[in-house]
Amino acid sequence: MTWKSYDLDQEAQRLVLKHRDQKGVIGQSHKMRITVAFGLERFWGEQLRLLEKEPPKGQYWRDTWKSFTKIMQQAGIKLPQEDVSNNNTAKIQEVAAELWKLPIEDQRICLAVLTQFCDSLVWWTQRYKKSGVGDDE
Repeated sequence: MTWKSYDLDQEAQRLVLKHRDQKGVIGQSHKMRITVAFGLERFWGEQLRLLEKEPPKGQYWRDTWKSFTKIMQQAGIKLPQEDVSNNNTAKIQEVAAELWKLPIEDQRICLAVLTQFCDSLVWWTQRYKKSGVGDDE
């Protein structure tokens, strides 16, 4: 596996700046970084829970996933990109199955890139968070 930057840092900065004015949203970057360890399907699925419960946070997760899928397209790995509703069980199952059936090498590449992408999100979050706003808000 050869390293390619895919402009991860620039895309992470763009996302953080896009969402920074919504109270407590960019602190999700830390949770994203932790969630990478649980796999692609769980990372993807977190947007569904949050979109219903806390829409601005869910949108940050969704935007991050969509950016990540575009990054992985550059690496020749196609990931599901379409918006899915939390009420559409069949589509949720379809996307989860699609992620789980990726070849193991593609999964490893995706997780390595997603880890670096989330590290960049965390870095920019630390730089751009507004004073008085905690990471867990």
